[in-house]
Amino acid sequence: MKEKNISTYRLNKEGISRGTIYCLQHGEGISTHTLNRLCSILDCNVEDIIAFHKDEEKMP
Repeated sequence: MKEKNISTYRLNKEGISRGTIYCLQHGEGISTHTLNRLCSILDCNVEDIIAFHKDEEKMP
């Protein structure tokens, strides 16, 4: 967002809810629909804005 000079205010005006912006700022999950919308607003690819980190917790 900083590189593209896009504020959270603009994201909100583009249809990204304040709750979703909160989730983004705090590393919480978002929907794939929102991810697609963000890529469109930021004119970027998915891999430019997300990263996968394997959980340390083992599954049963």
